[in-house]
Amino acid sequence: MSNVTRQTKSPAINEATQSANTETLLTPRFYTTDFDALNRLDMEPVRKEWEVLMDEFRRDGNHDHFQRDESFKQEIRELPPALHKEFMDFMVSSVTSEYSGHVLYKDIVNKTENPDLREVMTFMARDEARHAGFLNKALRDYGLPVNLNFLRKAKKYKYFKPKFIYYATYLSEKIGYARYITIYRQFERHPELRFHPIFRWFRDWCNDEFRHGEVFALIMKADPKLLRGHNKLWIRFFLLAVFATMYVRDHKRPELHQAMGFDPTDYDFRVFEITTKISQQIFPVSLDLDNPAFRAGLDRLLRISEASAEAKAKGGLLSGFKRAALGVAGAAAFVRLYTLPVCRNELPADVRMAPNW
Repeated sequence: MSNVTRQTKSPAINEATQSANTETLLTPRFYTTDFDALNRLDMEPVRKEWEVLMDEFRRDGNHDHFQRDESFKQEIRELPPALHKEFMDFMVSSVTSEYSGHVLYKDIVNKTENPDLREVMTFMARDEARHAGFLNKALRDYGLPVNLNFLRKAKKYKYFKPKFIYYATYLSEKIGYARYITIYRQFERHPELRFHPIFRWFRDWCNDEFRHGEVFALIMKADPKLLRGHNKLWIRFFLLAVFATMYVRDHKRPELHQAMGFDPTDYDFRVFEITTKISQQIFPVSLDLDNPAFRAGLDRLLRISEASAEAKAKGGLLSGFKRAALGVAGAAAFVRLYTLPVCRNELPADVRMAPNW
């Protein structure tokens, strides 16, 4: 049976929706925050840069980008079962991540009175809704659209302080850019490898992600204490958490990366390098990607994750004890990675960057 079904309707809670609603260390989450604190944001210290960025949002260069052309459906083909499974996992994870951004940004619009914040979050919620909707239409081709209305109500929300929202969301948007542009450039060089038409949209799409990250860079620049003192430790934590999560998750999709012509490790380090270069616009520290102990630590986290998944699949009391021990080992491996020396960055006077990769 073909894994392309052309269904237009789906059950309220299908397999994709259940997957999107599942909470693990590797799945995208929904966030809430202190909206009163956001009301006190003052963008005057970066007003000139801020208005240039707002003009970009107002022009809405991607207004007509997310439209399926006549060849879209003709390019969809049946995939080998293993690749189909991993591609669906990639798509569902991407939908969930994009929609998570939409939900957060829309909530900020609805629950704050700060005019600068309300304007920019309206634009970003608009962009993320387009992204999630476009991805979901592609999932519908396979009969697996995510029920986004259900997800918004059912998904657990994690509370983050505003500064944690800034660090995490900045990195999410910038690493999203780095991931998408790396994939786009690969298919630009090797169009014969492109197994689904959605990849043709990735370049302009990831420029939205880049622009969203610029918003949080300016928010952090407007409040310099977010980049000083003990907050540097939090920045290190979020850098490592985002990179480690991506590394473990991507190595669980070997068929997907092979189909794209990537080795997962090589792909991830390309993305890490781009993200690191970008993040030097605002973060005073960055991870030392050239340290052999860094790569070794990521590999250890991956082995622990694989062993934990194997124990979970076996089930039983002994497997439960083993998973607990592996959890402790994973935490210790993360701490060792966290204590590795980092690189210090001198922040530029103008933090704005252009997506030139």
